[in-house]
Amino acid sequence: MEAPAARGEAVLGAVAFSAERLLRGDGETASRLREVLAHLGAAAGTDRAYLFQNVRDPQGRLWMDLRAEWDAPGIAPIFDDPGNHLHPYAPAFIRRIDLYWRGDVLAEAVRTMPDLERAALEAEGVRSTLTAPVFVREEWWGYVGFDDCTDERAWSEAEIDALRAVAGNLSVFFERELAERMQALQEDRYRSMIEYGPAVSYIDATDDQASTIFISPQIESMLGYSPMEWIEDGELWPKLLHPDDRARAIAENERHNETGEPFRMEYRLFHRDGHIVWVHDEARMMRDERGVPRFSHGVMMDISDRKRSEENVAFLAYHDELTGLPSRSMFDELLELSISRARRHDAAVAVIAVDVDDFRLVNDSLGHTGGDEVLRVVADRLREASRETDLVARRGGDQFLMLIADLERDAGGDMEGAVVRAEAAAQRVKDAMLAPVTIDGTELYVSVSMGISLFPQDADDANGLQRNAEAAMYESKKSGPAGYAVSSNGAFDSSAKLQFVTRLRKAVDTQRWTLHYQPVIELETGRMVGVEALIRWIEPDGTMVPPIEFIPLAEELGLIELIGDWVVRELVYQSQAWRELDIGLEIGFNLSPRQFWQPDLSDRILQRIVDGGLDPAQVLVEITESSAMMDPDRAQEILWDLHRGGLRIAIDDFGTGYSSLSRLREMPVDVLKIDRAFVSNVGADDQSASIVGAFLELARGLGMTTLAEGIETVEELAFLRERECMLGQGFLFSKPVPPEEIIAYAFGGVPGASKQVSSAERT
Repeated sequence: MEAPAARGEAVLGAVAFSAERLLRGDGETASRLREVLAHLGAAAGTDRAYLFQNVRDPQGRLWMDLRAEWDAPGIAPIFDDPGNHLHPYAPAFIRRIDLYWRGDVLAEAVRTMPDLERAALEAEGVRSTLTAPVFVREEWWGYVGFDDCTDERAWSEAEIDALRAVAGNLSVFFERELAERMQALQEDRYRSMIEYGPAVSYIDATDDQASTIFISPQIESMLGYSPMEWIEDGELWPKLLHPDDRARAIAENERHNETGEPFRMEYRLFHRDGHIVWVHDEARMMRDERGVPRFSHGVMMDISDRKRSEENVAFLAYHDELTGLPSRSMFDELLELSISRARRHDAAVAVIAVDVDDFRLVNDSLGHTGGDEVLRVVADRLREASRETDLVARRGGDQFLMLIADLERDAGGDMEGAVVRAEAAAQRVKDAMLAPVTIDGTELYVSVSMGISLFPQDADDANGLQRNAEAAMYESKKSGPAGYAVSSNGAFDSSAKLQFVTRLRKAVDTQRWTLHYQPVIELETGRMVGVEALIRWIEPDGTMVPPIEFIPLAEELGLIELIGDWVVRELVYQSQAWRELDIGLEIGFNLSPRQFWQPDLSDRILQRIVDGGLDPAQVLVEITESSAMMDPDRAQEILWDLHRGGLRIAIDDFGTGYSSLSRLREMPVDVLKIDRAFVSNVGADDQSASIVGAFLELARGLGMTTLAEGIETVEELAFLRERECMLGQGFLFSKPVPPEEIIAYAFGGVPGASKQVSSAERT
């Protein structure tokens, strides 16, 4: 066995080799990377060395891409297929995203890792692993690492330091490679500009009139005068100068001719047709070998578009392009000034956060063009409802802000009067929204929810006021649309709310999700015939957040479509994996209300399912009864689109909504899921027993399969079996479990199911 000291020297030598080969070597990048990994892996006495780079697929999902690999003799490559060098971070390696972003090294035995990560690495024969992140221009680029497949190894500090050093060398290498590509790109762009650009080149003599000797043909397209006209009329340039720029331009040109110092300025000239052209003019005095001026060589460029853009940017920096309202930047500046003024004069300031209710449904129905028109209407009505001294700004999306400054406080500093005036402003906004809006012939009603926060009652700075106003706005939505709420010293816990929102947005961006699956049991036999996919949010510390805690907020924030797309993609991937093991199960998943009303819902779902090679008949799409009955005509059309594509349809939480039996008959429903509120204690509660019995008779009459949710006791199971309920799910059989446990259930049966079915038979 190699002595530690000898191995340490070998590792240091490999680090030095990596620096030499990467930073001062030559040759193809791929071969250089393989050489570095080979030296490093052999020196460390490990079984495998590799380098992964981060990539994102078209859906934004983060993957690791194998750039280079070295394997010791007898060790299989990471991927059996050389063409397969991609692996997603989620769900097995999700924790590594935050770890590597922090710059931390991972040095662990595989047996101590989280379940999904352990299973993935054990499948590759790995027993211990050591990895270090690689950064390029302060962005996490990927990671370099070792695997030990023969022994469970404790990595030494020397090996960890060596891998960090190699990661640093790789960072420098890829940064230099990136810089070289950028430099080549810049050189190409510069050459193209010189050869094909629109600049006017000219040469002026050194006489008193600075006569033009040569001017390029571009002058005609720029100013409407031919080169010959420009050369023959020595007074043409000063005659075309804008009056506001003439004296300065002539003085600068005389200084250039007298001193020989460079000429550089921006000024305006009149085109032949009378319109103004902004030009950037630069000239240098060219001298002979004795230093005597020979001529002035200059370049003149039309910068009119840039000047217009600068003016537009200056406007847009403080105004919203769509509505013309002041922007968030202007609002922030004026809010700070208003608070400073209020401090000096013992006054109050109110901030009102305004959010358009159900705006995503407007976009789904009318398209983004119609949605933009609604936002313009809302902006106009907010202007009408505000005083001249108030400020209305667009925060972004469908959110607006109102600033009511210089509110007088009552005697003794009481805030009651200021609160009343702020509430009066909110009421004026409510009244302004009452009239219907007509967009492309469609009449609709638009309402807004508002939150009010006041200085100094609720916060003593601008950020605190806006946070509390937003939290109060979200609180007002809990009571229904078209309302407002007044914050009181942050009573709505705005900080915690916004932190949760931030974590949720980050989770959507990094796709910190996993699916658990709850078995669906055939009650007569105890056999597992399907599963229901249930999403979980994995926090960085490994905590799993159930959907009830974040799905409603995701709908508010307009994130549910991204989450829903991920769910469909993931269950297709999982179904493929199960089919390879000859496991054929029906997979059900839930559609949230907002997902259900997407205009292209059927096409999006079916496309992903068909592309994944999954039979649509093996997929059960579940919608809640209340969603289906919100707009029955439209719901019926959507359900038929899904059904015609081959998907099976389930009505979830049946009994909690207001279904019309005639509507239910017309919808292509395959499965009726009886809500757990009725199933609970059904064997002992006569009223629940009557209701569930009626549901079962109704489903049989309509030719639907019945599925009871939330079965938790043998007595409930016995009742349902006696009434010939076909399917069931609940903790009596199994809680939702990771996909690998479904494999065990498929081959060995659901342990709780056969046992409880037998018990129910005896009952």
